[in-house]
Amino acid sequence: MTPIAPLMTCFLREHMPIEQGCSPHTCETYAHAFRLLFVFASKRLGIKPSQICLEQINATLILDFLAHLEEQRGNCAATRNGRLAAIKAFIRYVEFRVPSALAQARQIHAIPSKRHDQNLVRHLTMDEVRAILNAPKTTTRLGIRDRAMLHLCFAGALRVSELVGIPLENLSLQRTPCIRVLGKGRKERCLPLWKETATDLRAWMAVRGTVPVPELFVNAEGGAMSRSGFEYVLDKHVRSKKDLLVFGWTLCIAPPAST
Repeated sequence: MTPIAPLMTCFLREHMPIEQGCSPHTCETYAHAFRLLFVFASKRLGIKPSQICLEQINATLILDFLAHLEEQRGNCAATRNGRLAAIKAFIRYVEFRVPSALAQARQIHAIPSKRHDQNLVRHLTMDEVRAILNAPKTTTRLGIRDRAMLHLCFAGALRVSELVGIPLENLSLQRTPCIRVLGKGRKERCLPLWKETATDLRAWMAVRGTVPVPELFVNAEGGAMSRSGFEYVLDKHVRSKKDLLVFGWTLCIAPPAST
């Protein structure tokens, strides 16, 4: 029997970030998928996660795990497919290191992704966008932050992960305001800022203060803003404008927390 712990450690700490050049967000997403898998396997097998062996993570157990995600955790098909993709990536890594597991790997690779419908994301009208941008109360520090975040997200067409991950040093508010964004696949782009967006960011910089993290946007405790934190902020302002048809905005921007 082959202990899975050393293989998993090398996969997450060396193979993905160093050999494959995966982003920290991708590594964390994969790590979360395996946390869920090992909790499930531990209960199913009646052993500690550290005692699990590679041979025990077979196609049957993985199929049961995927069913557990949908039936017990309420995950959608897309999330189920994402967890399966993480498992298959690990199995591809294992194939070259544990030749005796090739037959097992072949069975796991044969597990199909689940087809699912993708809802059409509705765009917003300019009136709806303005309503959201004007929702934060700019008489408070957090209101100034919220407006700056929302304006930059809209003006730059940023993903949430891109928005919350921007370091302060990537913002330039000099003669030609711009911001450097590290996007999906480690692709970097430099975006010029609208005059109104630059104004909102200057207002935020004036009240941001000294905080212990390098990110441009911080939460109420001075820590880095998270995806769930931004989702909370967005949902709060959407609810304040619930008379508008803004559900499409939520789908566009956010993929439960407080800030």
